[in-house]
Amino acid sequence: MNAYIFPGQGAQFVGMGLDLYENYPIAQELFEKANDILGFSITDVMFEGEAEDLKQTKVTQPAIFLHSVVLRKVMGDAFKPDMVAGHSLGEFSALVANGVLTFEDGLRLVAQRALAMQKACELKPGTMAAVLGLEDAVVEQICEEISGIVVAANYNCPGQLVISGEVTAIELACEKLKEAGARRALVLPVGGAFHSPLMQPAREELASAIEATTFSVPSCPIYQNVTTNAVTDPIAIKENLISQLTAPVKWTQSIQQMVEDGATLFTEVGPGKVLQGLVKKISRESETAAAVIE
Repeated sequence: MNAYIFPGQGAQFVGMGLDLYENYPIAQELFEKANDILGFSITDVMFEGEAEDLKQTKVTQPAIFLHSVVLRKVMGDAFKPDMVAGHSLGEFSALVANGVLTFEDGLRLVAQRALAMQKACELKPGTMAAVLGLEDAVVEQICEEISGIVVAANYNCPGQLVISGEVTAIELACEKLKEAGARRALVLPVGGAFHSPLMQPAREELASAIEATTFSVPSCPIYQNVTTNAVTDPIAIKENLISQLTAPVKWTQSIQQMVEDGATLFTEVGPGKVLQGLVKKISRESETAAAVIE
């Protein structure tokens, strides 16, 4: 069975999408429509901007979403999913790809999500750290023992978990995790504490936008970050998407469930190859590929 997976923040690079824009009329049309919807020329930043500009949350999230969704559109009938999943932001790309959201609604929600997250970061400063080489349960236990907000945020693959929370709590957690035998516990250069309780203001802001948006029945199930199992009910999809901002991204568990449900090939649709690498670490027998335009 074919699973299509969509990357999240961190996969961006300057020049992303330019080849699609130059070679496919449908891509050019969608990119230009995106500039109109967003109210600024995101294509200028994506194609020839500075790397620092592309790292801004309000730019990064729409840029990655655009690359993934435009690539899916260009694939046309070659896109034949039995199931889809997206890593954090990538969940919005997956929902456009399987027909739950229109391109326009998906982009508007992503833009609102990015701005809401940026505001939440300014309200309550926080950070994240990558923890390598420890069992998930050990990381979770150490986080629970620390005073202040620090939680497991991204279950990327076995032995790789990202934690999120208040700056001092994260710094203390990193010390404790190294003492417990972590190969690395490294604070990440991110703008805030994504997928933690510090994102509650963003969750509340995004919830009203999601509730006001039409969600259609998907063409195939989506395995959402919050529940990790196949979802096809638009109401449940909405609820999970709202919860996602303050809940952990259970990527390891989602991939394991997709494999259990019959997925044998995972095709990454979007910039980079990060998710292909994670899938290989989660399920060695699974095949991975980058999206190819026929």
